[in-house]
Amino acid sequence: MAFPKGFGWGAATAAYQVEGGWDADGRGLCVWDTFTHQGGERVFKNQTGDVACGSYTLWEEDLKCIKQLGLTHYRFSLSWSRLLPDGTTGFINQKGIDYYNKIIDDLLTNGITPIVTIYHFDLPQALEDKGGWLSEAIIEDFDRYARFCFSTFGDRVKQWITINEPNILAVLAYEVGRFAPGIPHLGTGGYQAAHNLIKAHARAWHSYDSLFRKEQKGMVSLSLFLVWLEPGNPNSVPDQEAVKKASAFALDFFAKPIFIDGDYPELVKSQIASMSKKQGCPSSRLPEFTEEEKKMIKGTADFFAVQYYTTRFIKSQGNKKGGLGELGFWQDMEVDYFPDPSWKGVDWVYVVPWGIRKLLKYIKDTYNNPVIYITENGFPQRDPPALDDTQRWEYFRQTFQELFKAIHVDKVNLQVYCAWSLLDNFEWCDGYNLRFGLFHVDFEDPARPRVPYTSAKEYAKVIRSNGLEGPP
Repeated sequence: MAFPKGFGWGAATAAYQVEGGWDADGRGLCVWDTFTHQGGERVFKNQTGDVACGSYTLWEEDLKCIKQLGLTHYRFSLSWSRLLPDGTTGFINQKGIDYYNKIIDDLLTNGITPIVTIYHFDLPQALEDKGGWLSEAIIEDFDRYARFCFSTFGDRVKQWITINEPNILAVLAYEVGRFAPGIPHLGTGGYQAAHNLIKAHARAWHSYDSLFRKEQKGMVSLSLFLVWLEPGNPNSVPDQEAVKKASAFALDFFAKPIFIDGDYPELVKSQIASMSKKQGCPSSRLPEFTEEEKKMIKGTADFFAVQYYTTRFIKSQGNKKGGLGELGFWQDMEVDYFPDPSWKGVDWVYVVPWGIRKLLKYIKDTYNNPVIYITENGFPQRDPPALDDTQRWEYFRQTFQELFKAIHVDKVNLQVYCAWSLLDNFEWCDGYNLRFGLFHVDFEDPARPRVPYTSAKEYAKVIRSNGLEGPP
């Protein structure tokens, strides 16, 4: 089952989740430092990313893992506050530049293509103190930071992700407050943050386009967390309508403005306006883009970067709709999400390999057949994990079969696949309890040894043969 010649096989990590060195060499505080240090069981067992995998001092060990797998691509993120401790270019931390230069140069020396994420959830605390993603000022701050990254590393980095999962960040960080900074703003925060995230991404894309593209010849996108959605009852018209509505919120909210026309889906706008009116709000809780902003946002991605983990069924709420007093992103949809009881999985990650094929086909059909990178996909084990994770490898294998069909049958233009994650790491509110790594990390051992799971050895074989063994 051969994949196309030159197909990219990768793995991904993110700065706060693996680096540690939270106060080393002039790094400034980020919101996750503050959030985890406040305790209060917001994170599993009050764990933190203070040390994590120790990648800030153990990069050579990570590189050994990358080479052992034979990866063609490695996706990692830059710590904004390691490079710019107060979030601005007023003070630049050379030690941070040196660290990332070494990673980039070592990857290239070994024939591995870096995919670099500029911002992966770890906003400098100094910028959060000024309002973070709820404040319009962040757009200029982000654009300046992105330009700094392009000018510092763009001579060697040709594949950029501006913002990791802005749709998850908006809802979990600024709507319900489950992620750092941890202050809920129900019904308004998620939309305000989303509005600023979209504009910040677009500004950074234009900066690259006008100032760097001609010389550097790279590509810029943002990565979206997308769940495939199916009607609970395929024969129910209300459930079919509910899926359309849920997909507008869950799939198209960010993708449509950026890839199609600069504006939110009509279903999203009408639904939030109608809910806002019922709740007595003087206007819609969803901010509006000006005509000028729509022009600026439209077409600001050079490829489609998707992060897929799972699938859900959607059911219409019928007449049991939420109370009018309930504000919130989830309440605005007026649908119910649920998994199939027969699906296997751990925590929120129900394993549904066929969902990824359907999602890729949807992206192809809805967004003008773009080049697609899967920048994250994976399956967790609970702590303590099994080194011989044959069941988990089976999930990967089934996923690769679906990708093969997507490429060869559906003619999807998929060019890169990155597994989440290279290493077991700090999984946000789940701390070290969920293990997504291809390599096991012993968080009790100060040396943080990396040991390959069975999955890593099997993935290395897939990479070597550029596909799965046996007939399709």
